[in-house]
Amino acid sequence: MIVDISKFKNCKVLVVGDLMIDEYLWGEVDRISPEAPVQIVSVKKEDYTLGGSGNVANNLIALGAKVLFAGVTGTGKNAEFLLKKFKDLGVDTSGIVQDPDRQTTIKTRIIAENQHILRIDRETKKNISDKTSNLLSDFIEKKLKDIDVILISDYGKGVITEKLLKRIVKAAAVHNKPAIADPVGFDYSRYSQVYMLTPNKKEASLASGIEIIDQSTLFKAGAILLETVHMDKLLITCGKDGMVLFEKDKKPYIITSKALQVYDVSGAGDTVLSVIGLSMASGASVKEAAILANYAAGIVVGKVGTATVSKEELKALINPDKENIISKHTTLDRLEIIISELKKNGKKIILTNGCFDLLHAGHIMLFSASKQLGDILIVAVNDDESVKSLKGEGRPVIKLKERLRILSALDSIDYVVVFSSDELTKVITCIQPDVLTKGTNYQSVEVVGRNLVEKSGGRIALIPITENTSSTSIINNIKNNKNTCRSYKKTPGV
Repeated sequence: MIVDISKFKNCKVLVVGDLMIDEYLWGEVDRISPEAPVQIVSVKKEDYTLGGSGNVANNLIALGAKVLFAGVTGTGKNAEFLLKKFKDLGVDTSGIVQDPDRQTTIKTRIIAENQHILRIDRETKKNISDKTSNLLSDFIEKKLKDIDVILISDYGKGVITEKLLKRIVKAAAVHNKPAIADPVGFDYSRYSQVYMLTPNKKEASLASGIEIIDQSTLFKAGAILLETVHMDKLLITCGKDGMVLFEKDKKPYIITSKALQVYDVSGAGDTVLSVIGLSMASGASVKEAAILANYAAGIVVGKVGTATVSKEELKALINPDKENIISKHTTLDRLEIIISELKKNGKKIILTNGCFDLLHAGHIMLFSASKQLGDILIVAVNDDESVKSLKGEGRPVIKLKERLRILSALDSIDYVVVFSSDELTKVITCIQPDVLTKGTNYQSVEVVGRNLVEKSGGRIALIPITENTSSTSIINNIKNNKNTCRSYKKTPGV
């Protein structure tokens, strides 16, 4: 596969789509309303992020592209918030029309006690006015000569009308620029003459009228859509089964899934649209672009929420050499963002920490039992200097880089973060785990960070470790040239 990811930074992408804000209200429930048999949620925190087509822009920015956006908001504070979010990302917002007759779409999710209780949608679904459509069309036609690809992200909120699509397709043809659309709805005829559509399997089934139950029906649905919509290419995404690329007069090309683990498929379509467009803008063929998009989708479904994929993650997955390995290792700053998404989705977070030098059966039992207490297990591992200060000269035996590789290979572990001697409280404060686990060679009162965890509503769990084994005893046994590993004197270290 020849996709030069380093060229992404030179690409200019125009996104046209439905803008919206995702609002999250976090609270606690301790009683039922006297007015009706419903829970009373006491709101403790609020979060606001870009939703809808804004996630396409997020993906493109994360991959280093230059982004212009054409879309519609209402007026007022929600519109101002959305525009500021875009400008903070570095997105050109000169193509966003503020229409006083429409409201800015905002989806509010209420979450309490790790449960998604309710979603409230405030939106306008009617088609944009002819005046607004003309303003968007004029902007797009003016900018097309300067961009590399146009991406149409349709969420069915009335912005991507048939009239607007016809002008986009016509202008794209004049300037020889590919127009790629992520479609919505049952009738794809309005997307006629686009360069490519990227529906998922369910959407393709509904639009083609073919129930997709196997490869044969998938191929039939693809052929119908390719013919009736009069487009050059069609990419149907099939979740855990990968993707299939359809081209006129060619056999369907099957791309096997590259997902390492699947937590959440939301936002995967935005990632596919972004990577397909950006790859083609950088000179890749359609097939090469589709393969890279498949890699990207495999990464993003292993995250929670409408996540993005980075250039570094893509490079690591397509070039998994010893210096550039796919890893669950993340920085504390990035982990803070990940935790926010996890908690928005009601996930229960488990944290454990230690040196994990010479991984042994006791460690494996700790990780396995810890994961069973919640949804996501984060392992905080001491850096080399802090291991040396704790264990003495000659430690660690296994350097940090290799410890990260080993921990990342374990299915029970979701994320790994590194900390130094004075950073554990910072890690705990950032993560605010629901449960902090240690082995039973500790007493609860001895666990560092116990007060922080309990203050934020979490608890300490001591995992029974029945294997009488420790890294230090293994190392000492090796030094003493002993031949058995079954009778070590236990040393705290799990």
